[in-house]
Amino acid sequence: MTLSHIVAVAENDVIGVNNDLPWNIPEDMKFFREKTKGKALIMGRKTYESVGHPLPNRLNVIVTRRTDYKVDAPNVVVKPDLESAIAYCESQVSKYGEEIFIIGGGEIFKESMSLVDVIYLTRIHKDYPGDVVYPKVDARKFELVERRDRNEPLPFSFLTYVRKK
Repeated sequence: MTLSHIVAVAENDVIGVNNDLPWNIPEDMKFFREKTKGKALIMGRKTYESVGHPLPNRLNVIVTRRTDYKVDAPNVVVKPDLESAIAYCESQVSKYGEEIFIIGGGEIFKESMSLVDVIYLTRIHKDYPGDVVYPKVDARKFELVERRDRNEPLPFSFLTYVRKK
């Protein structure tokens, strides 16, 4: 099993503002869709609510401490903590594959950073105001194995980090 982060991050590490993305980069959204299609996704409740609906053709596992939180939709499961969310996704490997994606938000990213094997990070080369940040990628623990630079609609790079053995 591979546990991966997939995230878009501003130069100043901002990933969100007011429960939304501070930018609109169609190529990054396409990358996200293609990478996560048919996979199990783990996300916090606020991330799920900011998306507004289950992501289609994926298992959506929502992590929340709210015991009364329910979502009545196909392919959506609510779990009380990250550990039980990961365990549930592992039990679904035969249906959703070996790679499990953590898609946000800030608290889930921070909590899972010590567990993650791969980070797909879209670095937007601009600072943005925001209220949620992504933790720093520790170069002592992760190796940059791929970089693809883009310039439209603004400069950004697709970066892939793999945990060092």
